[in-house]
Amino acid sequence: MKSSISVLLARKDPTIQSVTSSMTIADAVHVMNDKKVSSVLVLDDGKLMGIFTERDVLRRVVGASLNPAKVLIREVMTSGITTVTNQTTIEEALEIFTQKVCRHLPVLDGEKVVGMISVGDVSRWLADVHRAEAEQLKNYISGGFSA
Repeated sequence: MKSSISVLLARKDPTIQSVTSSMTIADAVHVMNDKKVSSVLVLDDGKLMGIFTERDVLRRVVGASLNPAKVLIREVMTSGITTVTNQTTIEEALEIFTQKVCRHLPVLDGEKVVGMISVGDVSRWLADVHRAEAEQLKNYISGGFSA
């Protein structure tokens, strides 16, 4: 499984869902609901500041009884997040997901955000790879391919 993250990004919509750190929680949640995503990157002038997820809403907003209309994203976002590059292998990304117990990884090219991958992206890719391998084996066994 030496394929790189670039394989996953090629299969996705290239649009990066983001908010700024000066937006309110309510504004960010509106973006997430509108775009039907479970997380948004926090970007200020194109620079990655952090990530804001559904988990942040539950733990840091609802759990702390904060007012989403008044509290800013910078106060509740997850900062110091782990990132990957296009050259990161899918196997390395899986290891990061497991070790960091996270669901999303921003993909950077230098300082520029070029995408984001999720555990779901990796799972779908693995399922497709396994399905293709199974089909090839089935064809080989039934005589569809020459040895």
